[in-house]
Amino acid sequence: MKRSEINYAISKAKILINEYKWALPKWAYWSKSDYDTHPDIADYLRRHQMGWDVTDFGRGDFNKEGIILFCIRNGMQNIDNEKPYAEKLLFMQEDQVIPFHSHNIKLEDIINRGGGNLVLEFVKVDEQKNPLQEEIKVMIDGEFKTVQPYEPLILQRGQSVTVERFVYHKFYAEKGTGMAMAGEVSQVNDDKKDNYFLEQVGRFTKVEEDEPILHPLWNEI
Repeated sequence: MKRSEINYAISKAKILINEYKWALPKWAYWSKSDYDTHPDIADYLRRHQMGWDVTDFGRGDFNKEGIILFCIRNGMQNIDNEKPYAEKLLFMQEDQVIPFHSHNIKLEDIINRGGGNLVLEFVKVDEQKNPLQEEIKVMIDGEFKTVQPYEPLILQRGQSVTVERFVYHKFYAEKGTGMAMAGEVSQVNDDKKDNYFLEQVGRFTKVEEDEPILHPLWNEI
């Protein structure tokens, strides 16, 4: 992705945050020089994978497959006395898809915090990653519901769904409803070691520097 695309994506996310009267930590708005002058905070954020994250999953078409994320808080897996939880905001344009993936360690709730309708699809797979024609039982705000493989589950504002470990899922903003601002509340998040995709993707984007950095991504801090 070009840096200009990343900057524009973050700017759109900030507009939605302001529209829904959310606020981020002060370091969310820091420049690269701000992080350089606060090395202890920068080190903590980098180690805990906290901050901005924009990716096209190595596919080269951010508007088709991509996501904007902001990790607000996070622990570290398998480290004593670390936080056992994480919280993120996720921003998706209409019809922008996050590819099918699962987690072995992280159990998570995905919440529609604001904006357009949020759509999730689920599928279970065998050891060779072949899709199974098996129903999936999910919990929506305390109520269990059974969905078929690839059946769209639509979350309106305020609704949430629990995503179980090992269940592959993808999500996107429903066309015609606007950009979605989702939330993720989960066990500790590790984007380097606990993301398993059905297809070969690149989790972190290679950046083409065509303009100055607005806000560094967490892996650039």
